[in-house]
Amino acid sequence: MGQAITYITTLQQEAIGTRKILARVPESQLGWKPHEKSMSLGRLAMHIAELPRWIVRSLLSTEFDFSKETLQRTTPESQSHILQVFEDNLANAINALHATSDEALSDRWTIRKGPHIIFEFPRKVNIRWTIHHIIHHRGQLSVYLRLLNVPLPNLYGPTADEN
Repeated sequence: MGQAITYITTLQQEAIGTRKILARVPESQLGWKPHEKSMSLGRLAMHIAELPRWIVRSLLSTEFDFSKETLQRTTPESQSHILQVFEDNLANAINALHATSDEALSDRWTIRKGPHIIFEFPRKVNIRWTIHHIIHHRGQLSVYLRLLNVPLPNLYGPTADEN
């Protein structure tokens, strides 16, 4: 549990900002895209909400094979639905981390598509990667919101909208 507490603390701290920005997603704009190749606002927000599942998945299995499994993508119904999915997945990730030993965090975890290995690294690296992935998409979401003239929340310091 020693190493897991670091990840739990980081997830809990980053969840504060994630909640703030997901709460700003306007329900009336869930289908909006800044570009034809971009995810919609609702899909991006839901992707952020779903990402903690990767932590659970990596702690409960040794691999994810795209040739055998498909990603479960939830269609956002509302802003509150997005927030609830995030809270549920975050709680599941924290609970899974509480139940994980330091030794298990060093076990290898693989993402593959059949024989092709996409990533293979220790579970703890996947946890860090997932946290960074959430932060990355949260930044992307802030650009979407700015383009829609939605005031941005304070994440790591004041924004032009909040002092």
